[in-house]
Amino acid sequence: MTELLLASAGLPEGVRLSTFLGVLVPVAIVTVALRQIPFSAVRALQGSSLMGLLSKTMPVGVMVVLVVYTLNSTRTAPGGLGAALIAVAATMALHAWRRDASLSIIGGTAIYMVLVNLVF
Repeated sequence: MTELLLASAGLPEGVRLSTFLGVLVPVAIVTVALRQIPFSAVRALQGSSLMGLLSKTMPVGVMVVLVVYTLNSTRTAPGGLGAALIAVAATMALHAWRRDASLSIIGGTAIYMVLVNLVF
């Protein structure tokens, strides 16, 4: 009877249903818990000085990492370092002018794409 149940469940030979569930259930519980933790942590840390600091420094930190990664990977990319540096300067100028992150990112990306595809 159990062989018929295992065959109908699609489990490979040698894998018992209890072993399968013994692995699957803890993995499911850990996955749900890990997805819930950030939402619970935000509620618990709301108003703390740590969250205030992170809200100010994280966007800048993420952008610095992206710029360093982009400039590092442009050595072999079309247009090379020149196109990337011009686009970074344009992005900085756009941001200094309008103080709008969306405009800066989209504008800098557009300038880089034009330089790579039409100029360099």
